[in-house]
Amino acid sequence: MPLMSFVHLRTHTEFSVVDSTLRINDMVAAAAADGQGAIAITDLSNLFGAVKLYSAARKVGVKPIIGADVWLAPQGGEKQPSRLLLLAATAAGYANLCTLLTCAWTQPADVPRRTQAWIDWEQLSACADGLIALSGADQGAIGQALLARDGEGAKRVARRLSAIFPRRFYIELQRAGGATNEAHVRASVPLAAELGLPVVATHPVQFLAPDDFEAHEARVCVAEGETLANPRRVKRFNPEQYFKTQAQMEALFADLPSALANSVEIARRCNLSLVLGKPQLPDFPTPTVDGVQLSPEAYFRHLSHEGLERRLNQLYPEAGQRDAERARYVARLEFEIETILKMGFAGYFLIVADFIAWARDNGCPVGPGRGSGAGSLVAYSLAITDLDPLRYKLLFERFLNPDRVSMPDFDIDFCQGNRDRVIDYVKDKYGRDAVSQIATFGTM
Repeated sequence: MPLMSFVHLRTHTEFSVVDSTLRINDMVAAAAADGQGAIAITDLSNLFGAVKLYSAARKVGVKPIIGADVWLAPQGGEKQPSRLLLLAATAAGYANLCTLLTCAWTQPADVPRRTQAWIDWEQLSACADGLIALSGADQGAIGQALLARDGEGAKRVARRLSAIFPRRFYIELQRAGGATNEAHVRASVPLAAELGLPVVATHPVQFLAPDDFEAHEARVCVAEGETLANPRRVKRFNPEQYFKTQAQMEALFADLPSALANSVEIARRCNLSLVLGKPQLPDFPTPTVDGVQLSPEAYFRHLSHEGLERRLNQLYPEAGQRDAERARYVARLEFEIETILKMGFAGYFLIVADFIAWARDNGCPVGPGRGSGAGSLVAYSLAITDLDPLRYKLLFERFLNPDRVSMPDFDIDFCQGNRDRVIDYVKDKYGRDAVSQIATFGTM
């Protein structure tokens, strides 16, 4: 990592739909232009932009840091949740952050009409490994207590969080034009010194340049159903929340150089490496034969040849004709099997064949095959499709090609009335944690 004086660790992007206009590619370009060797993405309660940042940052030699700005459930006499910033330092931390956000969005609300995805303290404690936590500045539980002049309450929360994140918890300081920023800094620095906790400077970035503030405010109004002209509208943001340079941050925190240095230190501690472009498929439960557990690859080959023999019996009822045609079918089948095994997709074919067979056996009408998948003899042998590709001279290479590695994609048509039954079967067999619907992440 190049020599730096500051790294942005708190950035909301266009994936924080309600409060940011910052595009990831623009943010990465700004970081690279300013010599910042790392940049974090910390959208509000989501990781939707994580992969896009990871890819864009690595292309220009900037270290990507994945995190999220989360709501922490109120405790004690608190009525509202507080903010906490979580950064993934390791792969385990990234997995834990995913778990925390999933629980926050999917578990039943324990408060009527709760609109935010809260993280419970118990969940936070159970999933803290591999995460670095920042206190949330004046919107965090510690900051709120300090601004309310509840020093003892602030200490209790700080001790609790530092125990959950040993040597991975920082008191967060901001000078971003907020009305309570400076009061919070003046109260936080002595508290951090008393408790032996490090401080770190952050800047809440919501847009790229100062000139973007007006457009950002219009965006916020759209999200809140407000108008710019309303004099009673609560303004939550200010023109200072743009992507500041290292020099600008040095000027803001000239009296607290350690807070700037710790932003760089945190960036050094975050070393998440993601594997992209490689399918992650559930394990297919294979049977045992003579006490030996078959591998998915061996079972896939066995079922393919077994299925081909059934198809040949249907296509060529006369044994003589069947024997004459078998060689070209077997040759094509073996070619496809070797290609599929080489590309690592045996489990995918087994899974698709399994739920299609279940659908047919349980009264769920299934289409005969559509798209390039109809060109696969393996698919025909496994009863995924019902079209003989050799008869119609269909090309397997249009479906799978070793020179253009991508996930095979079967277009499968279930009748509308039974589709949910098939999905429930897949969830029950492979585990609900291993099955999800396709999601589209929207930006504005």
